[in-house]
Amino acid sequence: MTAPRRSRLRAATLVLAVVGVVLAGEPGLATAGAAPSRSVAARPHVPQACSVAKKLASWSLSRLAAQTLGTAAREDDVDSLAEEVSIGIGGIVLFGSFAPAELGQELAVLVARAPGDVKPVVMTDEEGGLVQRMPNLVGSIPAARTMGATMSPAQIEALATEVGRRMRAAGVTMDLAPVLDVDGGVGPNARDPDGTRSFSADVAVASADGLAFASGLERAGVIAVVKHFPGLGGVSGNTDVGPAATIPWRRLERTGLLPFIKAIDAGAEAVMVANASVPGLTSVPASLSAVVETGLLRGRLHFQGLIVTDALSAVAITATGLTVPQAAVAALRAGADLLLYQEPAGTTASVTKEIVHAIVGAVGSGELTRAQLVAAVSYVLAAKRVDLCANR
Repeated sequence: MTAPRRSRLRAATLVLAVVGVVLAGEPGLATAGAAPSRSVAARPHVPQACSVAKKLASWSLSRLAAQTLGTAAREDDVDSLAEEVSIGIGGIVLFGSFAPAELGQELAVLVARAPGDVKPVVMTDEEGGLVQRMPNLVGSIPAARTMGATMSPAQIEALATEVGRRMRAAGVTMDLAPVLDVDGGVGPNARDPDGTRSFSADVAVASADGLAFASGLERAGVIAVVKHFPGLGGVSGNTDVGPAATIPWRRLERTGLLPFIKAIDAGAEAVMVANASVPGLTSVPASLSAVVETGLLRGRLHFQGLIVTDALSAVAITATGLTVPQAAVAALRAGADLLLYQEPAGTTASVTKEIVHAIVGAVGSGELTRAQLVAAVSYVLAAKRVDLCANR
């Protein structure tokens, strides 16, 4: 997938294109002293080519900001996000452990509320083992650790393909899986977020089996999100309950990073960035770090897909002193595209509005550029395969 590059060059290209359109249509700018040309008057009107950049130039800052957001709801109460979908959020995340049989129909009604038919991506964590949100709809899936020990990559891919087909039938278009972390711990628990969610403590097995799971999902038309970049194996704690750090970068670079490199080389469509800091690389959570997202992921590894944050409402983030709206701005500045968060029931709509307001304000103050925001939205739309020029 070819995705737009975050750079000043991209913004300059847009400006030059607009100037070119203006000059081409302005007859008063003919060369001085030149004889009138009948061919100028007779020149047929040639419609300008449509582009995502031109389309997004007409979007308000509020609409752009909303498209970078992905918030959560219980799968038995998806209509609770009706207001958020109506303002154009980019995605919704489903939580729970037993989905209603009519989930597909309910989601169809919900996403139809999206403005301009730019529907949100529907996400959930369907990893297997202890992390399954809709086993009654997709079937029981072994834990990644069990798959890694008892199944071949081909068998894992076949299983994930069938799971993906059932997810798609239920209206879910993105799976926040597989976990590519290289971990042999006993979690998941408050100390180790991975444990049996990891395919193996062996880099080669974790890579091959994780990529097989991702390939199966994508074969079924579901976007796989490999996580938790740059690798949580051996992390000091669970970022959902407190600050945590990965193993030192010099070790991580030679071990836990490798499955992500293989996934990116294989064409991974989306990567979730962890909320842990990385000693020797960044002292702030990776999800808020330009060193990680722009420097490492986009720059060194040349990743051109969607960058998704882990939950910005996690304790590891709030412990930095940032509110969720402030963290959202920081994540966009760092290079993230789709910002995930989960709020207590009844507060999601108000927090979503606060985040949109914070992003719009950041652009107004110069803390964040409109070009950065447009780039993030472009990645979100590309991942969802939304073509704004299809019905121009």
